[in-house]
Amino acid sequence: MNEYKKPLPLITPLGKPFWDACKEKKLLYQVCKDCGQVNFFPKMLCINCMSHNLEWKESKGKGHIHTFTVTYDAAPPEFMSSVPYALAIVNLDEGFSMLTNIVDCDYKMLKCNIPVEVVYDPVTPEVILPKFRPVNK
Repeated sequence: MNEYKKPLPLITPLGKPFWDACKEKKLLYQVCKDCGQVNFFPKMLCINCMSHNLEWKESKGKGHIHTFTVTYDAAPPEFMSSVPYALAIVNLDEGFSMLTNIVDCDYKMLKCNIPVEVVYDPVTPEVILPKFRPVNK
C-alpha cells in the first residue's frame, strides 16, 4: 500500500462505530428509536426530536447520485495526484445523504440520479473510506 497523503477523517468517540464498521465493509447510519428520524453523520441527539435514544443500523449501501462535480485541474495540493476525481452527494435508499467520491467509472458517463453502490477503499491500515461506483445493470 502506498503512503496515503490526503487528509484523513478525524475519528472521534461519537464516529468510531461508523469507522470501525467501514473496516468490516459495513456502512452504518443512525435512527432515532423515539421518532424514527434517520440521522447521518453521527450525532449525539436526534435532529428531529432531540432524543438521545439513537441506534446504529446497517445500510445496504445502495442509492443514487443527487449531484456531482468532476475536478480535472486546480485541485487542492493534497489531491492533485488524483485528478481527475468525482465528488458527489449520494442519496442512500435508507433516507440519508453522504458526500463521497464516485470511483471505478468513466466520469464522462456520470449523470444525476444514476444508481450507485458502496465500495470500500483501504487508504491506511486504520481508515477505510466508503466510496461509491455506478451499478452496472
